[in-house]
Amino acid sequence: MPTVLTLESARSDDGKLVLTALGEIDLSNIDAFDDALGTAAAEAANNSERLTVDLSEVEYLDSAAINALFSRADHIQLIAHPLLISILTMSGLNQLVHVEPAQPMGEHSQA
Repeated sequence: MPTVLTLESARSDDGKLVLTALGEIDLSNIDAFDDALGTAAAEAANNSERLTVDLSEVEYLDSAAINALFSRADHIQLIAHPLLISILTMSGLNQLVHVEPAQPMGEHSQA
């Protein structure tokens, strides 16, 4: 049975393309993630922009997901759940892709 994963591609308020994932990414749903990532990355590249991949609601991803991100490293930037930062660092993906830690829920910057 596939692990629950929700994927949504949309433009942010500033017009940038964002692929948002909610759930866990593993071998059972990697095809859906890879397809969505490829489609969104191609759209962003066609507009000469980087795709933001928002993984702030993903607490687990396996090596297949890391490989999918590596294959699109030239075209993406990441927002990652704090639990993912260590795996992104150990894999070396953070050396190729800008990785921004997600803000904990309820924390907003003070102006």
